[in-house]
Amino acid sequence: MATEKQRGNRRAIQGVVTSDKLEKTCTVQVVRRVRHPLYKKFVKLTKKYLAHDEANDSHVGDTVLLMETRPLSRNKKWRLVEIIERAK
Repeated sequence: MATEKQRGNRRAIQGVVTSDKLEKTCTVQVVRRVRHPLYKKFVKLTKKYLAHDEANDSHVGDTVLLMETRPLSRNKKWRLVEIIERAK
């Protein structure tokens, strides 16, 4: 039995912070490599997510881990769990 209460399967994604100008929010760019169905070549797909950063701790260039959460605003449905690597 886990000590922390289980809240279902929450997705976690890793990405790079591209903007930290909003209050308690950061923009994170996530890159996926997907195989093209016809040509079988790997293609990079990028998507930007708005994530809740309670402490305003992340800065541009940081690699961060996001976790899915309830909708916090119109576009914010992810929260920052940890900063994996700081920007140099």
